[in-house]
Amino acid sequence: MTDLLAILGGYLLGSLPFGYWVPRLVRGEDIRTKGSGNVGASNVFRVYGRSLGIPVALLDLAKGFAAASLGLWAGGALIGVLAAAAAMVGHARPVFLRFEKGGKMVATAGGATFALAPLAAICCVGVWLVVFALTKYASLASIATAIGLAVFVVLFGYPWPIMVFGIAGAAAVIAVHHQNIRRLVAGTEHRFELRRSRA
Repeated sequence: MTDLLAILGGYLLGSLPFGYWVPRLVRGEDIRTKGSGNVGASNVFRVYGRSLGIPVALLDLAKGFAAASLGLWAGGALIGVLAAAAAMVGHARPVFLRFEKGGKMVATAGGATFALAPLAAICCVGVWLVVFALTKYASLASIATAIGLAVFVVLFGYPWPIMVFGIAGAAAVIAVHHQNIRRLVAGTEHRFELRRSRA
């Protein structure tokens, strides 16, 4: 029963739509009508800049970390992974937004990885920063980081549930970026600006 409650708790934590709540609270605006319409931290950053983008990113990281930590406490690596996966599902389809489309899970997966595989998480941060600095494509940086996660959890010899999480999580992150991948191939993907968009 404790294991199931931890997994359910992970889903509820992941469902907290900070990317929707923060702009609504601070600006009185619905982020779903701005930018890409996504409620993730990247769209908040793109539309409102650092002042809202950074808090939302940190909150999304925190909920992934909290969900995985809850699972680790309740039942070890396997339950930690299941709670983390539930948080990612919650972020993508949040109950608090009536299961409508949520974010792309990158920050939430990152937070969970810091709890489950901290060394791999640190390496993934490095991958994201390098790819983003070179290309200014947040989507490409996220995809590269997802691939890096799958490699690092195997390379560092983490327990099998965490290896499965890293590989499956990477596949999920890449899958939800399928439209970004098409735009990258077509050369129409927008470069990320570290300031508020004027659009």
